[in-house]
Amino acid sequence: MAGFKVVIPARYGSQRLPGKPLLEIAGKPMIQHVFERACESGAHEVVIATDDARIQSAVGRFTDQVCMTSSAHNSGTDRIAEVVSQLRWPEHTLVVNLQGDEPLMPPELVSQVAATLEGHPEAGMATLAVPLTEAEQLFDANVVKVVVDRNGYALYFSRATIPWKRDLFVADAEPQPAWIEGLHRHLGIYAYRAGFLVGYARLPVSPIERMESLEQLRVLWNGGRIAVDVAASAPPAGVDTAEDLIRVTAALATR
Repeated sequence: MAGFKVVIPARYGSQRLPGKPLLEIAGKPMIQHVFERACESGAHEVVIATDDARIQSAVGRFTDQVCMTSSAHNSGTDRIAEVVSQLRWPEHTLVVNLQGDEPLMPPELVSQVAATLEGHPEAGMATLAVPLTEAEQLFDANVVKVVVDRNGYALYFSRATIPWKRDLFVADAEPQPAWIEGLHRHLGIYAYRAGFLVGYARLPVSPIERMESLEQLRVLWNGGRIAVDVAASAPPAGVDTAEDLIRVTAALATR
């Protein structure tokens, strides 16, 4: 496949884990582990995008590929769009968004999402999903669901349970394993064409994006297409809570 670049957006602020990118895991700040996963993916270039001098300073100990960006961005995609403009990447460049709290992201999924976009020339953006495997995830608003058409393009993303199995879901009933057949969980990893990102940054935040707090809905609201592929493997969850940090630390300590 064609070469691709990775941008890792990293914010210092986090309601549940302040300073999350700099939290130490197995002797390194978390952002360094994410950077290493990106480098292992075969990316031609890996850039960390931040708006915080503390992150810039820490990152400078292991790479000089740091881009300082505005603190006013609504999403990681908006931040990456600024990187594309600052670095003047050609509009055909494939750019992967690897979130800064995913130190266990398998490198092969980073390259897979780039390959998915390359294989769908009509899309400006691509992402990955995995089959939903736990009935408890059905009504978990932190588990984003996606519905895809027969050609592999997203119809909609939601924190709600979609598609709704009318004759199976029963009010107040415990979720059943049979309910999850055919449902997919979205993974928060994206690939874009650089030219698409420039246009995305000019679009206003859409009503459905604001309602669901899902940045990819801005694309669908404006008639864009998002290619979706089933991930080669289901990655471990990222770091959102102190409990997640303990789990990921144990996993990385054995490497």
